[in-house]
Amino acid sequence: MKVSALIPAKGFANAKQRLSQLLRLEEREILAEAMFRDVLRQVLSARGLEESFVVTGDAKVSEIATAFGTRVIREEKEQGETEAVVFALEEVKRRTIEIVLILPGDIPLIHSSDVELLLEHASEYDLKKPFALLVPSHDRMGTNGLLLSPPDVIRLRFGYDSFSYHLRQVAARRLPLRVVENERIGLDIDEPKDLERFIEFAARLGPNESRDRIPASARETYSRLRELGIVDGVQKTQRSEGL
Repeated sequence: MKVSALIPAKGFANAKQRLSQLLRLEEREILAEAMFRDVLRQVLSARGLEESFVVTGDAKVSEIATAFGTRVIREEKEQGETEAVVFALEEVKRRTIEIVLILPGDIPLIHSSDVELLLEHASEYDLKKPFALLVPSHDRMGTNGLLLSPPDVIRLRFGYDSFSYHLRQVAARRLPLRVVENERIGLDIDEPKDLERFIEFAARLGPNESRDRIPASARETYSRLRELGIVDGVQKTQRSEGL
């Protein structure tokens, strides 16, 4: 079973605008880059992947991905996530890649073992036949992981309620379906509540007695948020609210 990973990534400028009430523009850029780096580290260290690709229309994202040793599929200009992924899938098909695992670049809690677990689930099926594995977001409104064989086995649409859309696509094709719940992959950071969940979850991953220890699976993201004072601010608010 040869599976290649595909990570769509927009430029960091003007990223995560729904966090604007909590983070300034430059802070959102720092966060977006840190999350992307954390995702790359874990995906690239996962065992069982044939190779990994990043699709982007941004020069800085491309530079970072290349430095990590990831292959880059470069868009002429930035498009939406759906358009970027569809564009990239056309490229991977030309490279005769038969199975692809699509993961977003804003799930900083992901660990290499999570990727390996998805590959293990997929190995239970005959991937010479059409197949789809889906990982929903924590609210089941988004799709934070897609393992597809072949890469264009279903139509894709990311964004609001994409998980239901992808379930309907799988049902319409009468494909074998595997839905895998994964708390770390399921948490993408788009809104202040997502950031609070991330900080609470990440803090549990390190020993309580050492506040300077940073969770390995979110090392850069957690570090940058602590440097910006966001971690302490959120934790202080949660304590005051009795959370």
